[in-house]
Amino acid sequence: MIAGSRTEPADLHDADLRSRAVAAARGDTPFDRLIINGTVVDMVTGECRKADVGVVGPLIASVHAPGSRTDAAETFDAAGGFITPGLIDTHMHIESSMVTPATYAAAVLSRGVTTIVWDPHEFGNVHGVDGVRFAAEAARSLPLRMILLAPSCVPSAPGLELNGADFDASVIAELLSWPEIGGIAEVMTMQGVIAREPRISGILQAGLAAEKLVCGHARGLAGDRLAAFMAAGITSDHELISGEDLLDKLRAGLTIELRGSHDHLLPDFVEALNRLGHLPQTVTLCTDDVFPDDLLAGGGLDDVVRRLVRYGLNPVWALQAATLNAARRLGRDDLGLVAVGRRADLVIFSDLTEFDAALVIVNGEPIARDGVLLQPLTETDTSALTGSMKIAPLSADDFRVPATGTRVRIATIDRPRFTQWGETEASVEDGFVVPPQETTLIAVAHRHGRADSRPRVGFLRGWGTWRGAFATSVSHDSHNLTVFGGNPDDMAVAANAVIEAGGGMAVAFEGKVTACLPLPLSGLVSGASLDDIARGFSAVRAAMDEILDWQPPYLVFKACFGATLACNAGPHQTDRGIADVVTGSLLDSPVL
Repeated sequence: MIAGSRTEPADLHDADLRSRAVAAARGDTPFDRLIINGTVVDMVTGECRKADVGVVGPLIASVHAPGSRTDAAETFDAAGGFITPGLIDTHMHIESSMVTPATYAAAVLSRGVTTIVWDPHEFGNVHGVDGVRFAAEAARSLPLRMILLAPSCVPSAPGLELNGADFDASVIAELLSWPEIGGIAEVMTMQGVIAREPRISGILQAGLAAEKLVCGHARGLAGDRLAAFMAAGITSDHELISGEDLLDKLRAGLTIELRGSHDHLLPDFVEALNRLGHLPQTVTLCTDDVFPDDLLAGGGLDDVVRRLVRYGLNPVWALQAATLNAARRLGRDDLGLVAVGRRADLVIFSDLTEFDAALVIVNGEPIARDGVLLQPLTETDTSALTGSMKIAPLSADDFRVPATGTRVRIATIDRPRFTQWGETEASVEDGFVVPPQETTLIAVAHRHGRADSRPRVGFLRGWGTWRGAFATSVSHDSHNLTVFGGNPDDMAVAANAVIEAGGGMAVAFEGKVTACLPLPLSGLVSGASLDDIARGFSAVRAAMDEILDWQPPYLVFKACFGATLACNAGPHQTDRGIADVVTGSLLDSPVL
């Protein structure tokens, strides 16, 4: 079954279109558009060969010898550039860029990305089916091809956290019936899949019954656990942790969505592929999450291609992964090749190092030139995304842990990534735990109106020494209000700034807000321009640098947004307490 079909690829089956294309290929009628003086990057043979490309409507009608045809209604001079298929991002979340779908589409289309596989589980976790419906409406109205996936983990850790909705198998089956939905999005409840728990097993069966993609999230899985995960019907992964992990999962038969959001791992991936000596057909590329300042400065999937080449990957391999391999994964035989009979999603890159897009064509229509869209894009009505911060202002005492006596043992969440349980002792003063010197406070408050919004407070270790506080309603994947800090007073200031803004993120230091980025749509995105959002996000980053000394690769700003991802192994703070998905345990209070 073709993923995310909408009216595609049936539009290429039109008899009149095919007749016109055949006539143009014979030379009896002119092309609608002709690209000359370019080098076609052949994704099958790996060759870069001089050729001209003739287009009729949305269809490639001819790839022929340079200069052998001049008859066309419109001619584009590639000026020695490289003609490739449009880039395909096989796994991503628009919400992570904190902009509307139209703003995101404008940013990436102009750079040569023509298709994305969008998992709108951030909108789904906040607004339920209405959030996914908004994504589908956006997909119908924009020239960026959006293949949507049904969010599989709403919430990501049932029973251990509470978000804004609950997608069981019946909801997933309904979403899979929509023409915009191409499959089931990353299945993150790894332990539930392996244990064959009824809820997630029912969701998987809905995907299998629909004969659509079932995508995975297999961080840290290997051996029999990986085999059990795959045996349930899951066929892809993007959560790679090393070059050897990449090779092991390729050997296992998974399609790899090699992601660019963990840059420190890319050199290891490149080394592993180069050592292998060829590009497996099951390697595709994805962005996963791109922050707004990175989107503005570097772009989307084009930036992943660019960085892989910079780290030593053959540029044709990088393009093959981003085009033909991706199209095959999606079951889209109309995409991924500059070849007769394929869809005319084409990019002219000036070179194969910087990958600057001189011209972008979608469905045979020029959409962008030299990084600038030729026509503005239509915004989708965002009224369904407003009013998501259903939480009252908080006080400093809300960020303190009550206890009796004078001395207590407390559970800690150790390490910013690959968390583990820890334990330490703490004093009690005036009925509250005094945070030990080596700890950082973390608090998660339910903000969706489905439960009490009293923050659950925990203690982190390995998160450095905080000189202020950070609050965010962008907190994967339930997106409750999450606050980090070195003291309750600054935590309350930062939290209340986010609540007042209707969502977003804020930094506080010595009782004052030093940076705030309002994200009033779902508490995740803004209707402002990419320039404005990128500037505001950069200001938040800079303010964070003033209150904390980062320790890459794990103690980095990005870690703040994934600290509550309770589906991953190890303890994580949620709005219900400290959760551990492996043991199924939940501590309401860290006091032991």
